[in-house]
Amino acid sequence: MIELSGNLLLGAFILYLIATMLFTVAITGRKWSNRDPEEHATKYGRIGMVVSLIGFILHLGQIVLRWAAAGRSPTSNMFEFISLFAFFIVAGFLILYYLYRLTILGAFSMPLAAIMLAYASVFPKEITPLVPSLQNYWLQIHVSTVSLGEGILAIGFAAGLMYLIRTIPQKIRSKSTFMLELTISVILMMIGFIVVSFALQSPNMATTFEFPVYDANNPGVVKEMQQVEYKLPAIAGPQDYTIIKEGPMKPLFETPTFMHGLDAARKFNTVIWSVMSGLVLYGLLRLILRKRIAAAMQPAMDDIDPELLDEISYRAIAIGYPIFTLGGLIFAMIWAHEAWGRFWGWDPKETWALIVWLFYSAYLHLRLSKGWLGEKSAWMAVVGFVIILITLVVVNLVIVGLHSYAGV
Repeated sequence: MIELSGNLLLGAFILYLIATMLFTVAITGRKWSNRDPEEHATKYGRIGMVVSLIGFILHLGQIVLRWAAAGRSPTSNMFEFISLFAFFIVAGFLILYYLYRLTILGAFSMPLAAIMLAYASVFPKEITPLVPSLQNYWLQIHVSTVSLGEGILAIGFAAGLMYLIRTIPQKIRSKSTFMLELTISVILMMIGFIVVSFALQSPNMATTFEFPVYDANNPGVVKEMQQVEYKLPAIAGPQDYTIIKEGPMKPLFETPTFMHGLDAARKFNTVIWSVMSGLVLYGLLRLILRKRIAAAMQPAMDDIDPELLDEISYRAIAIGYPIFTLGGLIFAMIWAHEAWGRFWGWDPKETWALIVWLFYSAYLHLRLSKGWLGEKSAWMAVVGFVIILITLVVVNLVIVGLHSYAGV
């Protein structure tokens, strides 16, 4: 059952990539098609929708099978959560597509879902016994609603990003073009992390360190010695490390002292690789395109109504915000009380969930009360999702807290 579940997920991933290509052909092919451009876009857009729907069904089958195999909802580790997140991104796209029939939305939403699935596959996929704090049905409710809310907010991000690419003048450099390229580079960092993880994770690349854990009450006193294995080549090593098994390279420096915990140094090393690989990908694309990435994408959007993109982004956020409020705050606090005996504890993940909620609250306030439409609204939709990515990636992989189990 587990093997079949994995095959279904692989099938969904492949179909999401195919759908991405079909949607891309639908919006770019109209420029060089000998047929009627609208007919061309409609044809490939419909095929892309069929492929997306089949992939969505396979993805749903994977979730059901994993649920049956584990005897619990698939919401208890990073692999399961990110996979569920990708599932809801596709669900949000399908709903909004049938409302607006906007083909180009698939060219941005489907690759985002595929990237998230690839990101999920980097983490361990084994079904393991739950720690006591996770053995609670409120966890399932909390994680499911959070992933649903963030999946719909991701569609708001996609529409907002399209609005910016469509409307920001690309012939001259400006603060807006810089910020737009920076946003694209953040997405490329996730892709870079995925590529590096698959390319470099082998026994020959691994490095094993031993390092001291100091007593918090007695500075300088070693409490115990621990070992950690890096899957990726070591750029940043643990504090006061000793190499037990050498990898292809020795660390260039030690992890900052404020990063505590067994896996803190390894996770920090992973983030460094992500940033480096993303910047390399961005540089290669700039060399190939010989222009800013957004400038290369802009001509494909000439026929898209910016006001429609603005409306889609707003409606997605207006739907995703209350769902995230339920899952990320209310249900989360109920679960926290059940698991740890308190509703709120300023754990890093809790703090960042609050930051996400406050940001989208500000978005709705400024749009409805202050008239922030168009570019201002689109920038907030984009920045809000970047904060979600920080919560998913950096907070889970670097900062130690009660939610650190999710990054294992």
